[in-house]
Amino acid sequence: EMCIRDSYVSESKIQKKDNLKQLASKLEVGDVVFIHVSVLPFEKISSTTESWTNHVGIVVDVSGDEPLIGESRVPFSGITTFSRFVSRSKAGRVEVKRMNETFDEQQKSNVLLSAKARSWILYDTGFNLYSKRQFCSRYVHEVLNEATGINVGEVQNFTTLLENNPKTDLKFWTIWYFGNIPWDRKTITPVSLLQSKQMTTLFDGRV
Repeated sequence: EMCIRDSYVSESKIQKKDNLKQLASKLEVGDVVFIHVSVLPFEKISSTTESWTNHVGIVVDVSGDEPLIGESRVPFSGITTFSRFVSRSKAGRVEVKRMNETFDEQQKSNVLLSAKARSWILYDTGFNLYSKRQFCSRYVHEVLNEATGINVGEVQNFTTLLENNPKTDLKFWTIWYFGNIPWDRKTITPVSLLQSKQMTTLFDGRV
């Protein structure tokens, strides 16, 4: 298995491409891919949840030239290539998690179908688990649950999420929610997926 912990070794562009290709060849449908996007409010999501990651997608197809990733992104959810997905991550940091349970072919087909059914849905900047829109961790959570029956990640309300971290920038979130943080709103975060015991780390490093 490939596992690199916080490696900051300088590499050439050719070496980076080789590493990316090698990692891509290891991926399977249902693998969950975590990255760090360097824009607001994603940076605030990282600090609020005390985690390096703030965006997540799921491998939905490995039959082509490279794996395809399903994701909820701004402005619409959709499917993109693995290389484009990880190219958005700060300093190339990527973590890949694999489900402890092996999926059969029907479950893998269901993952792709569930992802396609969620394409072209507007991004939910309110991070509401029950809105008609989508956000990244909800998207992955729902695709896996619908396709396989497995629940990954922890549903929390904003009170638990924001008050558990004394470093939370409540001023930012108050402004983000136009002066009224929805404390009772249910949500699910990338880090709650990352910490799920339903999955094991396949790769953690830089590409």
